[in-house]
This record gives sequence, C-alpha cells and structure tokens, in this order.
Amino acid sequence: MTPVAREVDFKATVERSRFFALLFPAADQAALEAVLKRQRREHHKAVHHCWAWRGSGPDGRIVERSKDDGEVGHPGRVLLELLRRHDLAGGLVVSRIFGGVKLGVGGVARAFREAGEGVVAAWREAG
Repeated sequence: MTPVAREVDFKATVERSRFFALLFPAADQAALEAVLKRQRREHHKAVHHCWAWRGSGPDGRIVERSKDDGEVGHPGRVLLELLRRHDLAGGLVVSRIFGGVKLGVGGVARAFREAGEGVVAAWREAG
C-alpha cells in the first residue's frame, strides 16, 4: 500500500450539487475522526459526509472501513473501492452540498466516484 503523505482536495459540481473531496493521511481511527470533524465544520451546509479509510491493523493486516452517512448509492463503498484500486493507505471523504436536483442512486454513485477520482488524480499530479 502507498501511504497518503499529505492532504489534497478537489471540488466537483454535478447537477448543481457540489462535492468537496479530501484525500488525507490517517494512520488510525482517531486521525480519521479528527479530519471528519473538521470537514463537517468546514462544509457545514453539507448533509452527507461519506468516507472510506484503509490502513494497517496492529497485526499488520489491511483494515478497511467506509460510511455512506445516509446517502443513497453506497458512496462509502465507491470511495473504498477507489482506495483499493489505487492501493492507497489513508482516508478519503467527500462532502455533498445538495443543489436541488435529485441524482438517483446511480447518479449519486457516479458523482461521488468522479469527486474521488478527481482528488486521487490531483494527489498523483502533486507528486
């Protein structure tokens, strides 16, 4: 696994909904919770803060967690799949501010995937 060493953010707009993605280093649950708390404060108009996390457990095995935060389309799982595909260790959170247009289950999943892919691409570009 490649550890995420620095925070990178990315913004996407889909059908007037705004998606704020953040890829960040998080060695454990406490670090993850600290970033989620900050994201909730920073994007207080967002109703959903979906996230995924990958890291190493105390025994060295890979530990994975995700949360959809009440959003349809399983975006937490979508974000976790991105971390797996790119073999990254760290956290990925996407906060959605609803823009008034319902995207449907598939549309929500695609929008979260787009925001997640965007932040991973920005992280790779930043070196």
